[in-house]
Amino acid sequence: MIKYNKLVRDKIPDIIKNDGRTAAYYTLLEEEYRIELDKKLNEEVNEYQIDKNLEEMADILEVLYGICKARGFTVEELEAKRKEKALLRGNFDNRVFLEFAEDEYKTNDETGSTFF
Repeated sequence: MIKYNKLVRDKIPDIIKNDGRTAAYYTLLEEEYRIELDKKLNEEVNEYQIDKNLEEMADILEVLYGICKARGFTVEELEAKRKEKALLRGNFDNRVFLEFAEDEYKTNDETGSTFF
């Protein structure tokens, strides 16, 4: 028996059953779900860092979609925010690597984060 104790995709219990094996699982409460989604994001990013392949990128995106929904946003809102930020700050197409900037910088009043 292997203990996993982690969030898995919805069809995993059926896949295990169809393989002739048994599994114990349950449905998480909302707050537990959000916590486990955050853990899952870290897991998937770590897997991507090792493999650097399209499958791992797709897993990251699926978890991000789950986080978005669990936090009360739609995937469309997420994409709109991505586009808004791309228009305001650009994206990463030009491979710009910032070496340094003056010590004082402006922050985004709404989020408190820096502009980069």
